[in-house]
Amino acid sequence: MHDLDQSDEIFPSGHPLHGHEATLDQLRDCGRLFHQRGWSVGTSSNYSAVLSNEPPELLITASGNDKGRLGRGDFVHVGADGLAIEPDQPRSSAETMLHVVLAELPDVGSVLHTHSVWGTLLSDHYFDRGGIEIVGYEMLKGLEGIATHETTHLVPIFENTQDIATLADEVRARLADPDFRMTHGFLMKNHGLYTWGRDIAAARRHVEVYEFLFECEGRKLSWPVKK
Repeated sequence: MHDLDQSDEIFPSGHPLHGHEATLDQLRDCGRLFHQRGWSVGTSSNYSAVLSNEPPELLITASGNDKGRLGRGDFVHVGADGLAIEPDQPRSSAETMLHVVLAELPDVGSVLHTHSVWGTLLSDHYFDRGGIEIVGYEMLKGLEGIATHETTHLVPIFENTQDIATLADEVRARLADPDFRMTHGFLMKNHGLYTWGRDIAAARRHVEVYEFLFECEGRKLSWPVKK
């Protein structure tokens, strides 16, 4: 927990986060919103802003912090290996390499990861099908590049392995598979959502759109079966 002076500190020249205060504040705003909505509770979730795609270089949340009360110092500057570039930084999330893999894409400027109730339940319910097909909702148009509600959008679901290096390789392979185009986001079974966008605002919008759609799909499962 941070007092106001610590959370809004200006970093001196030479500090790993110097010059990135405005970007960090955008990620902190995401944390406050997602915590309020119940999508990032109990120190869960992680958020990043991409500074470079080739090679990947990111600002990412440090591990173990309340996402509703992030300070500017609760972030880490990491490189392509997922490790802090400069010494004496806090430890980043155990899932940092998933952010790095997504940051390898040239049009990705931010990666956001949430743990909502609906995303968690649907990731379990639809796991054996390999993903959730979302069809016909007007809100699909909130995902970058989708221009009509007459769309079938697949959200893949990966096994919730604790072997993050292997999972990162699986995600990289799926992103490169021409027969299985993975766009905008994926779920991890009994875990949560990963989504991305060209900047923090786009990634945040994708989280909001996905969480709306997940709740619609979840509530629909309780409807009586039509005869």
